[in-house]
Amino acid sequence: MTTYHYSFTYPVYLMPTSVGELMRKLLIPRKWRHFLRSEKKILINGKYLPLNFLVKPGDRIEIQLDHVESDQQAYPASGKLPKIVYEDTDILVINKPAGQKTHPNLHEVDTALNDCATYLVYSPYIVHRLDMLTNGLLLVAKNPAVVPILNRQLTNKTLHREYLAWVSNSKQIEKKGIIDLPIGHDPSDQRKRMVRPDGLNAVTHYEVIKKEQNKILVKLTLETGRTHQIRVHLAALNAPIIGDPLYNSDYQEGEQLQLTAFQLTFRKPFSFENKTIKLEEK
Repeated sequence: MTTYHYSFTYPVYLMPTSVGELMRKLLIPRKWRHFLRSEKKILINGKYLPLNFLVKPGDRIEIQLDHVESDQQAYPASGKLPKIVYEDTDILVINKPAGQKTHPNLHEVDTALNDCATYLVYSPYIVHRLDMLTNGLLLVAKNPAVVPILNRQLTNKTLHREYLAWVSNSKQIEKKGIIDLPIGHDPSDQRKRMVRPDGLNAVTHYEVIKKEQNKILVKLTLETGRTHQIRVHLAALNAPIIGDPLYNSDYQEGEQLQLTAFQLTFRKPFSFENKTIKLEEK
């Protein structure tokens, strides 16, 4: 079994905290915290300290994980390289093109994760998804040790995803607002979702960035991650995304969906360093 090593200095801008609380703040899963404690694999300035002892600014923390397991499926290489926007020891952020799936079904080998497998020469680990028609930033884990931590960041909203969409000009859309409408399956079309009272809770924040003669650029952030959430919510405001074949009645054959995941903000695993990745405007 692979061993994963992490070390960092406890930041000077944070208050002292106990060893036990430190592991919780790092979002380390409970099972791993048990092994770190019982096997004394978390060291402060080179020594193991009981859970109630304080970690102070400037202290050096070392973590050794020996019990990382994953049932992640294997992703065969596509033979094509992804467009890499950011990379470190644990994370890969790529610019996924519109029209490409995030991950394969059955025997597909032409998805974003297949491209990542080509680059890494081993299977990557999925953290989140982008709709096939959506282009932009996709975060991929390079090892299983960081997956549960990034998943927790998605849950507690410390991993932020921001989108830009060009929508049809609509008098119903305000300068900024919150769309709080439940989303469920559309019984008339299995490909689609719709706003319906018995749907799942779905919340989208939006802000108009600029207006042109026949279209509006909108920035969006998600509180929830329902399938087609942005597309369904904007269509519900009578401001469908340009190029949306499912939710824009004025869709023209061959148009590209004008929805881009343009910014990612997250905390680097096993650290307190925040990182923002932004897609450069063309």
